[in-house]
Amino acid sequence: MSEEDMKSEYSSYGKYSIDDFLELSFPNVTVRIKKIGENIFSYDKIDSEENMVEKIIPTSSSILTIEVAPIRPLNHPARRTNYLYLDLESPIFLSSGSSAIVFINCPIEIGIFLIHDGVPESLDWFTCNSLDSRFCLYGPPESGTLCKYAHSDIVESHDSSIPYVNGVMEINLKNDLSKGYTISNLVFPISGHSLYYDNSKTIFDSLTAVLKKKLTLEILDAKSLTVQTDWKQSPTYERAEQTKSIDMGVE
Repeated sequence: MSEEDMKSEYSSYGKYSIDDFLELSFPNVTVRIKKIGENIFSYDKIDSEENMVEKIIPTSSSILTIEVAPIRPLNHPARRTNYLYLDLESPIFLSSGSSAIVFINCPIEIGIFLIHDGVPESLDWFTCNSLDSRFCLYGPPESGTLCKYAHSDIVESHDSSIPYVNGVMEINLKNDLSKGYTISNLVFPISGHSLYYDNSKTIFDSLTAVLKKKLTLEILDAKSLTVQTDWKQSPTYERAEQTKSIDMGVE
């Protein structure tokens, strides 16, 4: 299916006001919201694994407003970590003292938010790509960091995301070491990155990754950087948590 076909067949991100009935369609996921009484709505979702979620939503008015937006890929198959492990399909070689800017795909999930008094409240979430949603361990078995794992392609620009499946992140790479290295994966806390959407497209805050020395170790120091864009920023679905910092070794 082409990207244009996906845009026409599936629902867009954004806000919806419901006074009677709304059906939202995404790859392998259907959401229906229906008014069932005075100031009462029902919410039904069938996801990509044929699981059904049903909720009753009382409201203070006759109209229910929701926002559908891409969110960080941390909830499926279970909320276990804030870290993302991106396995680059095409490793990147950086000579000593060199730098590069690349764009890569990064997985997403989709959140549904109830707008109450102008404030988005987390109502539900789902993934349109459950088969590729899994964990890995970065580091030794006894002390490693559990990560959400994903393959990642290098793409042309911020406009190169696959709707409803992934977004695009700009990576600013720099090698401050005295020799060249190949970067084949990136490990970092995705909880520090905001997401932004336009129709069915998604981008993330950028990532700055510097190869450098820390004492006797050669590490890849990764930090988030707010992206400058006029796209709409997604609400935050996951609860805010403090995340420890880890040093990613050079492999």
